[in-house]
Amino acid sequence: MNRETEVLGRSLRLALERHKLAAIPRLRHLSERNARQGFFESGDFEAVVATLPDSLKDLARFAFLTGWRRGEIVGLRWSNVDRDGGVIRLGDSKNGRGRVLALDGDLRALIERRIKARALITDLVFHVDGEPIVDFRKSWASACKAAGVSGRLFHDLRRTAIRNMVRAGVREGVAMAISGHRPRSGERVPRCAERLCRGGGVTQAAQMARAPRRASCTESSARERARHAGRLPHPGGSRAGE
Repeated sequence: MNRETEVLGRSLRLALERHKLAAIPRLRHLSERNARQGFFESGDFEAVVATLPDSLKDLARFAFLTGWRRGEIVGLRWSNVDRDGGVIRLGDSKNGRGRVLALDGDLRALIERRIKARALITDLVFHVDGEPIVDFRKSWASACKAAGVSGRLFHDLRRTAIRNMVRAGVREGVAMAISGHRPRSGERVPRCAERLCRGGGVTQAAQMARAPRRASCTESSARERARHAGRLPHPGGSRAGE
């Protein structure tokens, strides 16, 4: 409902600007929970994947690794995959920029699995017995419920991928370019797609996602200051001379 009232509001404001209306009414919006805030930790994601149909497991893993849009993933074709060059190329996307991803680490292993499941009747990388994957919202919702994370969106994997890359030390602008997001205002992004291809952001993020979370630099500094102040024990026990 709120989407419709937003469109109506824009139409009314346009009419007002063109002097077609003397005044416009105030439109009220229904309160809604902002569902576009979710993120997946590795354990929750693996629990969801474990209960997904086999035809959707690698599709979900690709989204978790790359942050690509659902439509870009289900429409990915073998003509976009250059095994010899070790890259996946997407010629165009919603933000008007092409993308190049390095085929290494978990992403290469995923593509190798897809090659084994390749169907001769389609050029699609992800499919169901050779047929395109169209609507899998029910399967996704059922898997999330079974994994104890009801209400999570497939789109949450897009935000999660960027967060994981940034956690792994990839510059935010580069992570957003890999996923196909528009860069934030003032954020400078390398224009050459090949530089993104060789950046290794996807591999770094995959490794970080599997590793136990470590304290941030801020947390570590605070702990060290507390130790020097005598409020926390030294990690190696009593220091020499104490």
